Amino acid sequence: MNAMPETPELPAVFDGVKLAAVAAVLYVIVRCLNLKSPTAPPELYFQDSGLSRFLLKSCPLLTKEYIPPLIWGKSGHIQTALYGKMGRVSSPHPYGQRKFITMIDGATSTFDLFEPLAEHCIGDDITMVICPGIANHSEKQYIRTFVDYAQKNGYRCAVLNHLGALPNIELTSPRMFTYGCTWEFGAMVSYIRKMYPLTQLVVVGFSLGGNIVCKYLGETQANQERVLCCVSVCQGYSALRAQETFMQWDHCRRFYNFLMADNMKKIILSHRQALFGDRVKKPQFLEDTDLSRLYTATSLMQIDDNVMRKFHGYNSLKEYYEEESCMRYLHRIYVPLMLVNAADDPLVHESLLTIPKSLSEKRENVMFVLPLHGGHLGFFEGAVLFPEPLTWMDKLVVQYADAICQWEQNKLQCSDTEQVEADLE
Repeated sequence: MNAMPETPELPAVFDGVKLAAVAAVLYVIVRCLNLKSPTAPPELYFQDSGLSRFLLKSCPLLTKEYIPPLIWGKSGHIQTALYGKMGRVSSPHPYGQRKFITMIDGATSTFDLFEPLAEHCIGDDITMVICPGIANHSEKQYIRTFVDYAQKNGYRCAVLNHLGALPNIELTSPRMFTYGCTWEFGAMVSYIRKMYPLTQLVVVGFSLGGNIVCKYLGETQANQERVLCCVSVCQGYSALRAQETFMQWDHCRRFYNFLMADNMKKIILSHRQALFGDRVKKPQFLEDTDLSRLYTATSLMQIDDNVMRKFHGYNSLKEYYEEESCMRYLHRIYVPLMLVNAADDPLVHESLLTIPKSLSEKRENVMFVLPLHGGHLGFFEGAVLFPEPLTWMDKLVVQYADAICQWEQNKLQCSDTEQVEADLE
């Protein structure tokens, strides 16, 4: 009798399929979470000078590895999503006073003022003037966390609330914040200069706020008086260049664009009566606004074209983006300037990073810092899964500001010594 041929057992076949499926899932996870990406110190672009050498010695974070949380921290999308969803972990609640400024066009600008909680490292009066990201304000968790940390390191903080961003503050004129309008930030800085005549300023801007503060400083030399330094984090430098990349689907930029546009629509429509009401005396441009186009807009560019540019009377989106971008003002900034972006920021296309790289190659006062990871305003740190309350970004901005303060103090002491020696001779 012939023996029956042996066939593979079905359970073994199923085990092989399961193993292949698990391997495929693990491969996708590794790719999506970018787990094979190394950790490294940030790439630095700067000119060799006394200032840059001092900064490298005084700011350990510039030369030290930035280590994000092991499981998800190397994904720019997750860093960005977590920042957008929760802002920060265990966010503190710093106490501040809200200030109101009436603008020349009747708009009511507000900012929050937070006094220092400790003596500054050089013993001087230093105020950080801070401009948040798009549609943000002093009550956002990432701003609260940063302000609390800066206060504990001896800094007074003044945080601009973008016009129309606070849900409990009504607009008093047919205008809200735009991409590059520096009026409200300038009014806040003028108030601080008048209120604290001996204070020196550290200028800080996040995302859209980075564009505003750089444009403000470059608009006129007078705006740089008593300014020790400027820090811009995660901005895009040129809205005109960015508009094409922001409509592309790679790295999900088009999806982020849609989400941000949806948020902007909600903010604009929450102020519908103040902006478009029949009893409001509106500029001619706004009277022609077709609100149906706002309702159907799916991108920031459409909203900017149909509404935002009209607040300032621009004839076209191209003109609005050209005039409101800080790129044409960066070369006019003479105070120390640190520009920070993450290489995996899904909102800022890599082509835009040629702007700060090129600037740092020409200007001794500029340092461009480019870590591999961090996403858009994420920069979380942590061991495996859970991030720490303070981020790499929070610590870097304060560390850089401390170093600049020490640099200026050393320069002043050297100058005084030289003067004494000259008088003795």
